[in-house]
Amino acid sequence: MIRPLALLLAATVATLPATAPAQRMSDSYEFLKAVKDADGTKVTQMLDKPGSTIINTKDTTTGDTALHIVTRRNDATYIRFLLSRGAAINAQDARGNTPLLIAINANCDDCVETLLARKANVNLGNTSGETPLIRAVQLRNVDLADKLLKAGANPDQADRVAGMTARDYAKQDARSPQLTKLLTDAPKASARAVSGPKL
Repeated sequence: MIRPLALLLAATVATLPATAPAQRMSDSYEFLKAVKDADGTKVTQMLDKPGSTIINTKDTTTGDTALHIVTRRNDATYIRFLLSRGAAINAQDARGNTPLLIAINANCDDCVETLLARKANVNLGNTSGETPLIRAVQLRNVDLADKLLKAGANPDQADRVAGMTARDYAKQDARSPQLTKLLTDAPKASARAVSGPKL
């Protein structure tokens, strides 16, 4: 008689941990689906739930957050909304791409300006070490490169694949003399002071 009761209790306890993560996964999936579908009502309802931390949930396959999704569709209004609700501006997807890098890839001026105004990290590279400035130079987008430099982008930060900097890429590509001049004239990034005792 004790054995069946013990089995029943063990079976009940074994199912408890599996239920909670499945529910969270379901909520995450539903949230990201609502963002993809631009279902503002559902997104707002899910974010308004007391204690909700779903804003920065990531797609298990791509690593995309809601902010990545709306940036890919060039939706600066939705970017502002998600940032106002606590979206992590420098979140990285599975390839290390930030929303700023995605906005640069899409040549979305409004998205870039929105992210820069909210202090997105202009020097955070992806897994290949590509920074937003390197991508802007590779895309020969003078306006975005200029905005990034004014926001503090480092023209001498090298990527991990070719070991080249934005300045190097600009010099190598003769198709955009204006971009080459912009990067050639860009001042070197100032070295940050190292904290600690002076010897």
